[in-house]
Amino acid sequence: METNRQKKIGALLQKDLVDILQGEIRKNNISNLVISVSKVSVTTDLSIAGVHLSIFPQDKAAETLAAIKSNGPLIKHDLAQRVKLQLRKVPNLNFYLDDSLDYIEKIDNALKGTENPIENRDLLERRKKS
Repeated sequence: METNRQKKIGALLQKDLVDILQGEIRKNNISNLVISVSKVSVTTDLSIAGVHLSIFPQDKAAETLAAIKSNGPLIKHDLAQRVKLQLRKVPNLNFYLDDSLDYIEKIDNALKGTENPIENRDLLERRKKS
């Protein structure tokens, strides 16, 4: 259960991270890439922030995530400059790919009947009996 403080800090970080990442894309003239920060979750001690990113196109996601992770200290520094009046200490940033849109797409396909697990039982994962 997230406290109000965690939610507020998460929202603040999310807004500024979007600005930083979009700014980097513009600055480097990368035209065919979209990065959105879908969620920022902060630990109870406010020392670590999990940043969930949606990256399009999907085939560049792993490469882009690796580039963002390698620039983590610079991103944290930029973030610190932006939030220094609100936060005493900026949390360490852990970046993750947000695959929830893929998951939603799979559910949509299943419901539309293209991969309906009700009609085709082979699509369901087998439960292991313990």
